[in-house]
Amino acid sequence: MEAVITGLGLICAAGETVNEAMTTLYSGMRNPALPLRIKTELDKKPPVFEVASDLDKFNPGNDESRTTLLLLSALDEALAHAGIDKDYLDSIPVGVAMGTTVGCTLNRESFYRAYRRGENPGIEPIGRFLRNNPALYVARRHNFSGPAITIANACSSGTDAIGMGKSWIESGLCHMVIAGGSDELCRTTYLGFNSLLNTAPEPCRPFDKNRKGLNLGEGAGVLILESESSLKKRGAKKLAAVAGYATNSDAYHPTAPHPEGRGLTRAMAHALKMAETSPARVSFINAHGTSTTENDKVEGKTIGRLFPDALPVVSTKAFTGHTLGAAGAVEAIFSVMGLIDGKIPATIGFEAFDEACAIEPTSEVTPVKGNIAVSNSLAFGGNNSVLVLRGKGL
Repeated sequence: MEAVITGLGLICAAGETVNEAMTTLYSGMRNPALPLRIKTELDKKPPVFEVASDLDKFNPGNDESRTTLLLLSALDEALAHAGIDKDYLDSIPVGVAMGTTVGCTLNRESFYRAYRRGENPGIEPIGRFLRNNPALYVARRHNFSGPAITIANACSSGTDAIGMGKSWIESGLCHMVIAGGSDELCRTTYLGFNSLLNTAPEPCRPFDKNRKGLNLGEGAGVLILESESSLKKRGAKKLAAVAGYATNSDAYHPTAPHPEGRGLTRAMAHALKMAETSPARVSFINAHGTSTTENDKVEGKTIGRLFPDALPVVSTKAFTGHTLGAAGAVEAIFSVMGLIDGKIPATIGFEAFDEACAIEPTSEVTPVKGNIAVSNSLAFGGNNSVLVLRGKGL
């Protein structure tokens, strides 16, 4: 039983819908800027990719975190795109698998500061954290009766959530899954990455020889996964399928990838095997491509080794920043749209080839042939997760 994709929803700095974001990507325009919602005393503030909207229409009770608001925006679009009505949702068990990293748990500094001062702060912020658990929030809001899980597996969380949803569909546990990821920008994340010295003082340059680090971003991506039987019952339109998924750990370092891409090599090879395809049939790769020195070098070398026949490689983080737990879902959507549109965007910021990376990403909008895309996610902790997505036909 295959997991097919019938709906997509997206919000990020590139656009507040899938179509808006794709228009931005193909135009080659991007908008990193100094953070508006984050106050710091840093002398030099790295640029970020913030979502412009406050999303107030999703927050009538003022209890939803920004992570939840981003998720609700993407979810509404995905459900509408899939053409799913409430009666159908109420008639079947619907699973929810969502990825996040910090979610909303680090955006209430006043609570932690009071606790550290020895005070006895009220525990309402803790209750708010729990109420805003992404998967449980969605399940509760829509009264879904299927399984629900929130995956916090650093930067591979969104990809892992889609992989989990795929397994639920294929096992027959449920016939529909809301899968994806959501993450907001917050002060703790911003300062934390800055302290790791891996944020760039300028717009990021994935795989470029002169890259100086990543830009953080925020956003959410939601994919509606269904079984073939649900697809036929609804008479729905099939956009693509999650043909393969694999995850593998480097077991090497808390933040650095294994120098030889040990975990990524295994994950990519196994995901292709699960999809019953080969490197020669892959149309393009949406790389993790953070623009950090080690990640780009290791990922580039691994791709070059597994795909000796050069194929188009893009890093869409050049348009969105690194959206952390949402990244895998956002980039899976971009990959599906690349298959549908038959083209992928330029890797904005890339100018100078780096021999250490062993690959040269797209420098312009690039036509792609075939119907197989690979989307990579490399995470802190050494986790490597890979999706193989198959488009319609062929």
